Amino acid sequence: MHSYAELAKKTVEEFITTGTPPSLSGEAPPDMQQKAGVFVCLKSCGQLRGCVGTFLPATGSIYHEIMRNAVAAAVEDSRFQPVRPHELTGLSYTVDVLSPPEEVADLSELDPKKYGIIVAKGQKKGLLLPDLDGVDTVESQVRITKMKAGIDPQETDVEIYRFTVSRYK
Repeated sequence: MHSYAELAKKTVEEFITTGTPPSLSGEAPPDMQQKAGVFVCLKSCGQLRGCVGTFLPATGSIYHEIMRNAVAAAVEDSRFQPVRPHELTGLSYTVDVLSPPEEVADLSELDPKKYGIIVAKGQKKGLLLPDLDGVDTVESQVRITKMKAGIDPQETDVEIYRFTVSRYK
């Protein structure tokens, strides 16, 4: 297991068993000191169990970003009930470290296997990670992301950004 995924696992297990959130004041290890947006996803029996992240860094390091988002994925993802202690042994962890988003001028610049996207209109924003099962076309990627943002899927006056991820399991 990669050290990023191991940190997410350790953080979730500690939080669920003790009820104490991790301290975000400690110093990050040298390999986790850079800043980046990070998504932490939990799966149980291959099914999504929680996924929360930031597309821009909200803390001072990847280390703290992973801890913050791991706890949020376990207990704050509104699509799921909080993870319970008996579930911990069956969870798998994925940590995606995002590149800075870059604006897209044309849909031909997208590839749902390579790029995640952010779609924005006013204050509404939606994000979809790359290389997701069942998201095989640019059109479906954009439609799903618009719906996640609460934007009408037919709306064409939107800003679209792309980013890559480094995925760690």
